[in-house]
This record gives sequence, structure tokens and C-alpha cells, in this order.
Amino acid sequence: MMLKRINETSSYLKTKINDIPKIGIVLGTGLGNLATQITNRQEINYASIPNFPLSTVEGHSGKLIIGSLGAVRVLAMQGRFHYYEGYDMKEVTFPVRVMKSLGVEILLVSNAAGGMNPDFKIGDLMIISDHINLFPENPLRGKNFNELGPRFPDMSAAYDQDLRTKAKKIAQQLGVQVKEGVYVGTSGPTFETPAEYRYFRRIGGDAVGMSTVPEVIVAVHSGMRVFAISIITDLGIEGIVDKVSHEEVQRIADSVQPKMTAIMKGLIEEL
Repeated sequence: MMLKRINETSSYLKTKINDIPKIGIVLGTGLGNLATQITNRQEINYASIPNFPLSTVEGHSGKLIIGSLGAVRVLAMQGRFHYYEGYDMKEVTFPVRVMKSLGVEILLVSNAAGGMNPDFKIGDLMIISDHINLFPENPLRGKNFNELGPRFPDMSAAYDQDLRTKAKKIAQQLGVQVKEGVYVGTSGPTFETPAEYRYFRRIGGDAVGMSTVPEVIVAVHSGMRVFAISIITDLGIEGIVDKVSHEEVQRIADSVQPKMTAIMKGLIEEL
């Protein structure tokens, strides 16, 4: 059933897209404006794509955008799906499966995250070097299809070292300071308690959020290279736990968008 759905969706999109890109982007928090820089663009609403879920979260509109960033063709998801919306993990990660089926080889992802590292401040950018999966469900649970990837995928280098090195070099050239660290993935939709922040820090986390990990697991399972970056929109450092709202997260993310967009665009142009 799953393979059939992936193939149905992929076949439909192949009839709509002439030149399928090798680079896929999940335009999460902080990358919305990157979509406005895509030229020669073609847009396909999620509602018209067979088997595609629909996003219910403010700030996550629902369409695929195909076009060019500079000289590079990209396929961008404007609007992602979250576990807390009520989707199961196979639905959350379905678009990544479809991207791979279309021929996408590199996945670029962004998110908003709360910072636990005492060296972080609000508005910082953190390149993800690794993750800790605290979601209650793994997207690979259930029958494995060898056509999609191995039963037990290796996750020792989930976040591509070469892509991270390139991004850090681009940030340096742009004069943008970036951090690097471990992202803790949780189900949400509640923001973290002070005790949870302390726990996540003690087990090795630098930042925490409600997305990214499921998509990365499926991308790695399917053999894609991955780059992911977080905007630190609130702090959960011992003695400094900010009150936080979705609106405040959006406001901070919007203020940092130009920096994240410049790094991501520079990285894409080097691929």
C-alpha cells in the first residue's frame, strides 16, 4: 500500500514537472522568504496532489514550488507536516519518500528551536551536527521495503559533513556567526518545561524542536544527503527560561530569515 501511494504521487508529479531537480528543500521556520527568490517557478498546491496531507499550522502554507535558485534547480516544500497535528509518522515523512522517488538526492531542512546550550542566544543559527530522537514513534516502524532502504539504517553520519563544512564557510564569507550542535526532536505541541530543558541538556542536546528528525531519518534511510539548520527562537538555559508563544517564535524567525536564507542560497549555489 505504501509503495503504491508513493508511486501514484510520484507518477502524478512527473506529469507536471518537466525537469525534476536533484535538491529538495523543506521550507520550515526561517526559510519562507527563500521561496520568493525561486525564479522560473511552478507551484502545485498540496490539495491537488494525490495522497498528500494538508498542513494545519500557521506559517506553514501548503504547496510544492519548483524552479531555480541562481542556476540551480530546486524542489521546495512550502509547508511541512508535524506529528502533533495528528498525522502518523508515515504521513509526516511521505513527502520525503516522494522526493526520493522523483530523483531528489540532497535534502535541506530548517526549523525553529529552543536553545539549551548556555553559549546560545536568541536569534542564533545552529547547524545541526546530530540529533536525539525522543518522538514516541519512529517513521521506519513496521514492514521495511528494501526498495526504499535497509531494515536497519546507519545513523552515524545523518547530517552530511561536507554540506556542513560548506555552510560554515559560506556563513564566514557572509560575516554571519553560526553555532553547531545536537538537536533534540520531541512530539510537541507543548513548549518545554524548565525540567525538560535541564533533562535535554544533560543527555547531550543543544537545542530542541518538534520537527526535522522524522524527515531526516527517512531521508537517510533512502540514501539522501542531509543538511539542517535551526533558528534559536527561545532559551531554556538553567536560570533563564523564557516564556514562549508561537507568535513570538514566528517574529524572531522572521527577523533572522535574511541570514538563514543567504546561507542556504549560498550552499545551494555550490551544489
